[in-house]
Amino acid sequence: MSSSPPDRRSNTSASSRLSNRSIDPITRTALRYSLSPREYELLHQYLISRTPQQVQKRTPDPQRYEKITKASSENGDYNVAAFRAALRVFVGAYVGLKGWEVVTEKLANRKGAAQKVLPGKAYRHPNARLALSFSSILLFHQLLNRFFRRLRTSLLEDSAEPFRQRNPNVARLLTSIYTPAVGASLAGLFLGVAPPDQLRITIAIYVFTRSLEFGFKALEENGSLWRKDEDGKPVRPWWFGSWLIMPFACGQLLHAFVFDRECFPESYGRFILQRSPEYIQFRPAAYPKEGAKPWPSTFDIVDGLAELSKLRWPPFISPILFPQTKQTLPSGRALAKISPITGPAHPGIKHTSCALLHPSEPSCAKTYLKYWASSFPTIARFFALVYGAFALLAYKAFLKAPIPFLNRISLRVLRMSFFITGAIGTSWASICLFSNVLPRHILPTQRWFLGGFLGGMFAYVARRGERSNFLYSARLSIDSLYKVGKKRGWWKGVRQGDVLLFVASLALLNVVYERQPGAVRGAMVRKALSTVRGEGWDDKCAVGKEDGEGDGAEVVAEPKKDV
Repeated sequence: MSSSPPDRRSNTSASSRLSNRSIDPITRTALRYSLSPREYELLHQYLISRTPQQVQKRTPDPQRYEKITKASSENGDYNVAAFRAALRVFVGAYVGLKGWEVVTEKLANRKGAAQKVLPGKAYRHPNARLALSFSSILLFHQLLNRFFRRLRTSLLEDSAEPFRQRNPNVARLLTSIYTPAVGASLAGLFLGVAPPDQLRITIAIYVFTRSLEFGFKALEENGSLWRKDEDGKPVRPWWFGSWLIMPFACGQLLHAFVFDRECFPESYGRFILQRSPEYIQFRPAAYPKEGAKPWPSTFDIVDGLAELSKLRWPPFISPILFPQTKQTLPSGRALAKISPITGPAHPGIKHTSCALLHPSEPSCAKTYLKYWASSFPTIARFFALVYGAFALLAYKAFLKAPIPFLNRISLRVLRMSFFITGAIGTSWASICLFSNVLPRHILPTQRWFLGGFLGGMFAYVARRGERSNFLYSARLSIDSLYKVGKKRGWWKGVRQGDVLLFVASLALLNVVYERQPGAVRGAMVRKALSTVRGEGWDDKCAVGKEDGEGDGAEVVAEPKKDV
């Protein structure tokens, strides 16, 4: 006996009875703020329509849902849509942060090491607070942007002429073209909801550097910085580019690494020390074990260099040539730890910096050449793996033209490897250079900044296509410089200063996007800004091809010129 198909008339009658049933205001409001009619239609099509008949009878059809959730005004639709977007950001951010926390804890437990807990106050519900901060910024940025736009439009009407005459300054302020952009940036104050930890500072610095980048680009395109050619286009000097960030960033970071290591990014320090084979002396294989005779760690070596700098680089007295000398190094705990390195140093060495950096080789130039021979292949292999992994995302370009694709990747790997090898090696070798050229009392501690500055000059080799890496180093340097200044009393920390910096940066970003959207580099960035402003996922420029250098989106992009 075959079963009869479901009676469509019964479903229709059930839907009609449901449509006639009144829905209480609380349920209607909850539905409006949860799902849009389009989202409910997709949910009904792919999920509800496949549920049992009893469930389908209790749920409204898409047309009915659209009627019961329809707002009474356009403003109501906008506010509800903004709240829905903020709600999705909150849920997505919280789930992502919580998932990342669980994964990191699992990995830490699997390695048998507990997660490193940073010193400071522990905050309750950090993931929820951070997700609430992001969602609140999005919600109020959209609402404030719409409010100030409508207010400006109202004040520009003829009916508002008496108000403009009575309050000329206020009217001029509220009717400015930049008022909505600056007013909407006040939503950045909700960054203060997030826990005041390193992540919040990093977000503020990131937005700050990006806003400065886009502001500089807007000034450059307007012709406010460079002279113009015969066609009226600004001509930038050949030597100018984002690579100029690196000498200052490397100088500051190297100085902080030696003297204020707690204000220096730990991962950056590990990267430098692991790629300094000729200048950081590791325990020899024939040296006695740790329990029998101590050997200075890498950070002990750095502390010894810092102590020698503060003592104005005293001359090296070789215990091999003068065995009866009781004290070959000045007294100090940091210098006592490095005696296993300086004690058997080559007797032809004259400077303590050379005795500590390359004790077995008296020639600084030969040590520098050995460093290049040993470090360049290792660093090139590292960047080949990194850029090769990212290049897999552009496999379509590889299939279309494999030889040019591989050539671009190879050139980028070689340039970046040459830059990193030269930056690290020159920073160490410059200390030996200054010891041989400058008197020991001249710039004893500032030599580290000058050495890092010289090393950062190698960024000129990798000036094309590496702006994102240069800006990353700049952000690390800004964060480190702020912490060093606060530690040494150069300035006092402003309460909620990172939040105020974020608000100011967001205002500049909005002004640039309002005035000149093309100065905001990257289609994804422009679409994200458009979404935050409540204008939808839209690109005002809508260009078919991005320059690629500023975003870091295309790994193998080869721009025509550096910015």
